[in-house]
Amino acid sequence: MSTTTAHTLIEKTKDFSIEETFVFLANEYKDKVVFSTSFGQEDQVITALIAKSDAAINIFTLDTGRLFQETYDVFHKTLKKYKKHIQVYFPEATDVQNLLNAKGPNSFYESVENRKECCFIRKVAPLTKALNGNAVWITGLRAEQSENRNDLHLFEYDEKFEIIKFNPLLKWALKEVEDYLEKNNVPQNALHNKGFVSIGCAPCTRAIAEGEDIRAGRWWWESSHKECGLHQG
Repeated sequence: MSTTTAHTLIEKTKDFSIEETFVFLANEYKDKVVFSTSFGQEDQVITALIAKSDAAINIFTLDTGRLFQETYDVFHKTLKKYKKHIQVYFPEATDVQNLLNAKGPNSFYESVENRKECCFIRKVAPLTKALNGNAVWITGLRAEQSENRNDLHLFEYDEKFEIIKFNPLLKWALKEVEDYLEKNNVPQNALHNKGFVSIGCAPCTRAIAEGEDIRAGRWWWESSHKECGLHQG
């Protein structure tokens, strides 16, 4: 798998709908296409589209151990509505235990380095395990979510995880996402109605005010690029 493969996939699927692309990928890379969901709005659109396409795509999620109850609620509703298995990956208990014993439960507030350490243990390491052995990773990334994502492509090779990423909603606006969810009665996180746009771990997420950047509610105490390492090569 390489950048060349990503360019080839862009060409092969250029006239396909998202659902048709899912079916194509599932046939082309049998049992090696995965979708990672955090149950945010974009991910809920993709889950609905996967269910609609009936493509053989494996869905997984990362349970960091510090999620909102509202996230678990939409997780449960999604299972009930779409009747699709969602594999859960947890951080290694020993790693979490060692971190808390060494630095306490809120070390991520003290420095960007500490925050990235926590993200690595709770998110990046489990993701690495989830992606291992797969060929295509479907994500809910959109270009307008942050400046870091403006130069993404529909298909691209992720060197960090050595996998092709497919970003089907890359060019969608937030309004398109919201309209799809409403029209198709897709389960949503109740926090979206309380000013939360991008939702991660509870201690690291807040609601945003009108006019604030979409990612402003994530790690709001930092002036970093607001990424956890999942989507940085």
